[in-house]
Amino acid sequence: MKIYIPATSANLGPGFDALGLSLSLHNSVVITPSSVASISIKGEGVGRPKLKTHNPFVSIFHEIYMQMSGRKENFRFEFENNIPLSRGLGSSSAVIVGAIASAYHMAGVRVEKENVLNRALQYESHPDNIAPAVHGGFTASIVQHGKVYTQKKMLPHSIKAVLVIPDRPMSTAKSRTQLPKHYSMKECVNNLSHAAFLSAAFLNERWDLLRLAAVDMMHEERRMRQLPELFRVREVALEEGALMSTLSGSGSTFLTMVYQEEAQRMEMVLKKNFPHYFVGTYAFDNDGFNIENS
Repeated sequence: MKIYIPATSANLGPGFDALGLSLSLHNSVVITPSSVASISIKGEGVGRPKLKTHNPFVSIFHEIYMQMSGRKENFRFEFENNIPLSRGLGSSSAVIVGAIASAYHMAGVRVEKENVLNRALQYESHPDNIAPAVHGGFTASIVQHGKVYTQKKMLPHSIKAVLVIPDRPMSTAKSRTQLPKHYSMKECVNNLSHAAFLSAAFLNERWDLLRLAAVDMMHEERRMRQLPELFRVREVALEEGALMSTLSGSGSTFLTMVYQEEAQRMEMVLKKNFPHYFVGTYAFDNDGFNIENS
């Protein structure tokens, strides 16, 4: 089998741990029954020997496969990793979702997206990345009694994402230590109102309202202080007419949304201003993970 899992961008400003979307930037894994277990890696992580000896995808796959089939078997895993590691693009969630869905498929169990999503919650306690990795599109999610409830909106081809990806990673766990344990009433009301308004803007395709909606007071600027140049990334993007420009997940990537006809110009402007960072334009993924029989 071969599975494709998309990159994701979470939070989208005020939607802390709840909102996310899926990008047409994918990791893929070919899994083949084998007499000898083996792992090969292309792309991201190729220079990390530990990913061959302690690979989280393989560990989760075997755990779920054993639960589903009752068998311990050997497989060959061929990874092609395109999602940057520790850059706020959901690389960990892609691993979790991909491993679970693959294990179901190889065990001969029907792959239901709802089941994959709720199983993924056992490895990732926040649904903001795992929900769009499973369903694609824009997702708004909550967790109630250990179950994820998600609303999805398909995203049109008329809008694109321009990503600015710094060469410096940011650890999500470390990034969370920068956040306070208590927030003011003003900060809470701001994020509640803006996250609700942002969700409504996505659902109604009011792209002109995204900039107004995507105002965060809980996490974004506190995280951006780790790499102050990100403030300039946002400033340039908004000055050049971005629909919205927000920190992707916990960073360090910055996500800028634009109309399709503006994408090339925005990409060129950001490349000119930040030549030492990678800048690229991507469509949105509306499908989530996808399995092919090889």
